[in-house]
Amino acid sequence: MASLEGRDRIVRFSLATWNINSVRLRIDLVSRFLTEQAPDVLCLQETKCRDSEFPLSAFHKLGYPHVAICGQKGYHGVAIASKIPFLENGRRDFCAKGDARHLTVTLAPLPERPITLHNFYVPAGGDEPDPAINPKFAHKLAFLDEMAEWMQTDKIAERDAIIVGDLNIAPLETDVWNHKALLKVVSHTPIEVEKLGRVLAAGPWVDALRHHIAPEEKLYTWWSYRSPDWAKANKGRRLDHIWVSESLKRHLDGLAIFRESRGWERPSDHVPVLVHLNLAG
Repeated sequence: MASLEGRDRIVRFSLATWNINSVRLRIDLVSRFLTEQAPDVLCLQETKCRDSEFPLSAFHKLGYPHVAICGQKGYHGVAIASKIPFLENGRRDFCAKGDARHLTVTLAPLPERPITLHNFYVPAGGDEPDPAINPKFAHKLAFLDEMAEWMQTDKIAERDAIIVGDLNIAPLETDVWNHKALLKVVSHTPIEVEKLGRVLAAGPWVDALRHHIAPEEKLYTWWSYRSPDWAKANKGRRLDHIWVSESLKRHLDGLAIFRESRGWERPSDHVPVLVHLNLAG
């Protein structure tokens, strides 16, 4: 474990999450976001490269010397880039598939108050919402079941903790452009919503986005590439999430969803989401 002595106190801590859909292809977009917003920590999903191919030097040049990587060739992959040193890091192989879908680090914005951060890329689940005929959907449901059981068994949320990532489920009616139209579409089916609700309750966790934005309001973080004019159609879904432990709820101090990045050149279909925590007091 790294020493905390001599560390600066980061009272207003900022954390962003972004499914980048290939970090090497979109490193210029990552650089732009980090230059303009400068969060203390950035969590990425779908990095789509082996650890040895990850563009570490770009993050180091941007002022993020601490990078944890969990990657594989061409698919999945998660990473955490930080201005703050990691005290611990690790990963869990959910469903024993060998996929790069989880990464955890412990860091201390305040030397006396470490926070454990979990970065997830939950399986998308394919197109057919029937586990009997679609192994990808069956995998997604099993992954969610294991998440909930693990959280309860290991009591993940009983200490200061944060979960972020592309969870690939839009749970609320207002998290999709049309609730009735998407009830049989993977990412918004009742069984997925139910299982994600069990994961949330297993903490219990606080949904940081809905802490700041009322459940009655529409909220999206993803717009399909299939739409020729995504901004005009605005057929979005909220697939990207940030949850905090109950102990951190009172410290939540702001939220930003960078919708404009969906219009950048060669964008990801997801946009960055950022939260601030004021750890004073």
